[in-house]
Amino acid sequence: MNNKIDNIIEELKSLTLLEAAELVKQIEETFGVDASVMPSTSVVTMPNNISDFPEEKIEEKTEFDVILEEVPAPKKITILKVVRSLTALGLKEAKELVESTPKLIKESISKEDAEEIRSKLEEVGATVSIK
Repeated sequence: MNNKIDNIIEELKSLTLLEAAELVKQIEETFGVDASVMPSTSVVTMPNNISDFPEEKIEEKTEFDVILEEVPAPKKITILKVVRSLTALGLKEAKELVESTPKLIKESISKEDAEEIRSKLEEVGATVSIK
């Protein structure tokens, strides 16, 4: 160390606790710093390749909604019959559902059931989506 720094260190050693606190306060005001903020000295390392990342568990969707997207006019009656057989709707309710597409047919069902409903509706000409 050079003489100037040595002298400053010796002067700091001779300060009382109150004087040291006042010195810190003045240094903060003069230089616009905050002595209470400690810089992080920890080292962050990145994995070398993608296999070093922990595997994230991806939740597989287990509940699906079946939505009647489109009903061609010539096939409306046939589709209406299938909708009634798949749901517990009466004639009036099923007719309103078929005429107001896109409309939810079944909610929160298994993938197998959703696929089965879709295939039945597509067989008679409806356009169906599963979400």
